[in-house]
Amino acid sequence: MNWFDRRTWQEPGWSVADIVAAKRGRTVSVVLPALNEERTVAEVVGSVRPLLGTAVDEIVVADSGSTDATVEVAAAAGARVVRREDVLPELPPRPGKGEVLWRSLAATTGDVLVFLDSDLVDPDPSFVPSLLGPVLTEPGVHLVKGFYRRPLRLESTGGGRVTELLARPVLSALRPALAELVQPLGGEYAGTREFFESVPFAGGYGVEIGLLLDAEARYGLDALAQVNLGVRKHRNRSLLQLGVMARQILGTALARSGMPDTDSARFTQFVQVSGEWLPDVTEVPLADRPPMRQVRATRPHG
Repeated sequence: MNWFDRRTWQEPGWSVADIVAAKRGRTVSVVLPALNEERTVAEVVGSVRPLLGTAVDEIVVADSGSTDATVEVAAAAGARVVRREDVLPELPPRPGKGEVLWRSLAATTGDVLVFLDSDLVDPDPSFVPSLLGPVLTEPGVHLVKGFYRRPLRLESTGGGRVTELLARPVLSALRPALAELVQPLGGEYAGTREFFESVPFAGGYGVEIGLLLDAEARYGLDALAQVNLGVRKHRNRSLLQLGVMARQILGTALARSGMPDTDSARFTQFVQVSGEWLPDVTEVPLADRPPMRQVRATRPHG
């Protein structure tokens, strides 16, 4: 039986009672990274909140510098909100999703963590039990990725534009063992604290592919699993935004494959202004944060 058949759950059926029984004393933290998500974050928190005290031990919204009402809305919905600058305050915060996920390790206590994007629309309450299933019931599983169908799209493929045009070809070329991941870049995943604290975190949108590559390198392919989450709806991004995202993902993939990139790259795209095509240059941060285990070991106590 190949990896796909062993480690893919097309119809995950774990109930809340199943998850509670499988915890066996372990605790679970659910983390929602957020940046200006006042319109959707409450609904995502609300989809998890009924699990609090049973399958889930804490719900944390990790805010990445929102300038709207995200913090207030998330708190009112029942989450504990932590601002990135208040976690590890001795380290000036950097921009990017990976940064706030990395800091969330220091702000949570769960033996297992579940990450959910806070821009989900109509999130399904079964997302968390489904993601927890393999990591709590299958020995040796350290990272569980969710996959899903995206409605109202012309494509019928398993991933978004960056997945199909960049991530999947890159993985096929650099780490072909990971070719059977349906959603390598998906933002809904779960894993052990043991794993998350032992590896570096890419600071931006490279965080997901970096964790995937590091999990396979550290533990082997059978440490990975994937579950079908059904339907996932979220806001779409422009091609210019996706281009910057792709540059970060490529930089992380290359670094994890022995081809280190720079800490920051000037990425040039082109926009049309009054009939002229003009360069639009973005500074793309590519530096990793070190494994949280190392940071904990060097922090002063007391």
